[in-house]
Amino acid sequence: MARRPTIKDIARQAGVSESAVSFALNNRPGVSQDTRARIRRVAEELGWQPNSAARALSGEQSGAVGLVLARPAHTLGVESFFLQLVSGIQEVLAAGRIALLFQVVEDLDAECAVYRRWWAERRVDGVVVVDPRTDDPRPALLEQLALPAVTVGETGPDSASPGSGSGSDSASPGSAAPAASSAALSAVRADDAGAMAQVLDHLHGLGHRRIAHVAGMPGLAHTERRIGSLRAEARRLGLGPGQVRSVTTDYSDAEGAEATRRILAEPEPPTAIVYDNDVMAVAGVAVASELGIPVPGGLSVVAWDDSALCRVTRPRLTALVRDTAGFGRLAAEELLALLAGGRPRSRESELPRLEPRESTAPPPAAY
Repeated sequence: MARRPTIKDIARQAGVSESAVSFALNNRPGVSQDTRARIRRVAEELGWQPNSAARALSGEQSGAVGLVLARPAHTLGVESFFLQLVSGIQEVLAAGRIALLFQVVEDLDAECAVYRRWWAERRVDGVVVVDPRTDDPRPALLEQLALPAVTVGETGPDSASPGSGSGSDSASPGSAAPAASSAALSAVRADDAGAMAQVLDHLHGLGHRRIAHVAGMPGLAHTERRIGSLRAEARRLGLGPGQVRSVTTDYSDAEGAEATRRILAEPEPPTAIVYDNDVMAVAGVAVASELGIPVPGGLSVVAWDDSALCRVTRPRLTALVRDTAGFGRLAAEELLALLAGGRPRSRESELPRLEPRESTAPPPAAY
């Protein structure tokens, strides 16, 4: 791992004694104002943080791992996926008496800034990274910081993080951290293609030939993978480009409802809609009801992730059932393995299974 700056490093660069550095950084008398200012300037340039002095000197681990979510905050309170994921992560960490440091930020730049700050302050020993992007700066940054990480939600063998088993030296432009000699980046993958195949086979088997997909946020790797998988599975089943389509949203019930209204107002609306989470699926059922379209008699609905919400909604929603907490446990176990000196690797979670319920049926006879 990249060595974090110590008081000795600051003293050497500032041309003073280690005791002078300690006095300056702890606001104690014994050094002049000019010397104090010079020491603090050097400490800032080296990326040293005063509140991490003891750990930086001793080399001890922090006993914590981090998780940052760069998502609109209003979408998190109603989405069950992250609650289940975090519960699985926490289950493993709690058994090892390791804390989970959690933060929600507005965008990817802010997330990267958090990683830099956590590294400088020695807040965490490693991080769990969610929502892989199609053009993602985080693996290179984490390699440069030499901050062990597990990426959750990679969607195929070609999408594993650059450091997985490579030991490469990647660096993001403009970062102030020193280059690392090796990286510890593992990945936990999900088979979105296999899951989409189950969904399309089910709907196609019922007779549906016009299928819409209300997807999640654009730019996320799993969003793009699901969109691509929908098209590939449609081709396999002999459906043309005009018979299947995807629209992206922010995962919220509001955007899910608005997307449903637009789709159902088309001259030839779909007879089935697949939603990328449970909240949007429930919102879609409500919109269909407002428009006088019965579910499943006039429209079939599938939710990508099963939850209690899918099971208590009437009609109960057909959904992909997977052990999301188990997904979190797997990610935490892989991170702890890295922290114990294990080699980076890529693991795949269990394939979800489709649970047909009351929200899917053959399309209307007029179709």
